[in-house]
Amino acid sequence: MPRTATARRTAPVTPAPEDRLSGTAIEIFARIAALWKLSIGEQRTLLGGVPESTYFKYLKHPQSARLSPDMLERISHVLGIFKSINVLLPRHEAADAWIRRSNDASLFKGRSALEYVLSGRFEDLVAVRRYLDAMRGW
Repeated sequence: MPRTATARRTAPVTPAPEDRLSGTAIEIFARIAALWKLSIGEQRTLLGGVPESTYFKYLKHPQSARLSPDMLERISHVLGIFKSINVLLPRHEAADAWIRRSNDASLFKGRSALEYVLSGRFEDLVAVRRYLDAMRGW
């Protein structure tokens, strides 16, 4: 009896969460950045210091982007900040301007929330999100 090749059955490959979420995440981040009028440098800082050429590649081809878990988490916090601001300030103009307005809350010490998070430290994004969640009563 002749020997024939047998087809191997393999389980379908499930993409890693980073692969599934990266394209949508970078597109959402770019939309928020446009509304907040963030410079490319500010955008890159909020994402943890991604190299400029890499960031432009992500913007040009978002569906081929493969963001690190850290970058996805940073975008998640930016999205949470955006959402909270828009809940607290339903007028779009006021909500989009808030990120740049000086703030007397003890967290900010007269700086804007944007100045605060542009330290590039992940913990500062988390702190602003928690501050806004507390303002919302969460």
